[in-house]
Amino acid sequence: MDDRLYFRQLLTGRDLAQSDPVARQMLNFVYLIGDRETGEAVAVDPAYAPGEVLDMLAADGMRLTGVLATHYHPDHVGGEMMGFSLSGVAELLERVEVPIHVHRDEAQYVTAVTGVSDALALHDSGDTVTVGSVEIHLVHTPGHTPGSQCFLVDGRLVAGDTLFLEGCGRTDLPGGDPEQMYFSLTQRLSRVPDQTVLYPGHLYAPEPSATMGETRSRNYVFGPKSLEEWMRYFGR
Repeated sequence: MDDRLYFRQLLTGRDLAQSDPVARQMLNFVYLIGDRETGEAVAVDPAYAPGEVLDMLAADGMRLTGVLATHYHPDHVGGEMMGFSLSGVAELLERVEVPIHVHRDEAQYVTAVTGVSDALALHDSGDTVTVGSVEIHLVHTPGHTPGSQCFLVDGRLVAGDTLFLEGCGRTDLPGGDPEQMYFSLTQRLSRVPDQTVLYPGHLYAPEPSATMGETRSRNYVFGPKSLEEWMRYFGR
């Protein structure tokens, strides 16, 4: 699948939205995943510059057939944030009609933030989104938000704000739940092999990716050995 898999990691403020001051500060990653043979691709969290995402795909001979949203925050799907209006899925849909794949627990929040409702495709954990012959497996990982989800594809884990190379997503924002985050990290992602490469939602470490084995051995969020210990450090 490596030869057929189309996979790009794009950093906002550098590869996309270079003139956007919010993008330069937030350092979000946007991911493009597709099948080189069929030319189909999906974009993960295409905020800030959705038009540039479409143009990049076209330059690579690919076409957008869907969007995967890790969670509803505006720096991932667009909307109002800290007095700024961020482009995202609503603006993308003005150029191309594609489904926006979200976990069903996140749908109401995505709609509230972006105004998008009819285009949402609702999913449960364990569902698969197929792009050409490339299968993307959806894993529900609540904690940062109620419907946060990660995506497994060909030895890669696109984790959004559930897990970073250093740290994990905040649980003190609306919809956050530190207990759910503990179970997401230690149980829901426990089946992800150590050799799987973690691709996070932000560049919060010197490297843009690392194996899950390296992350589990170095990331302080895997230090607590029980829920009680986790809550002492990370509970509200």
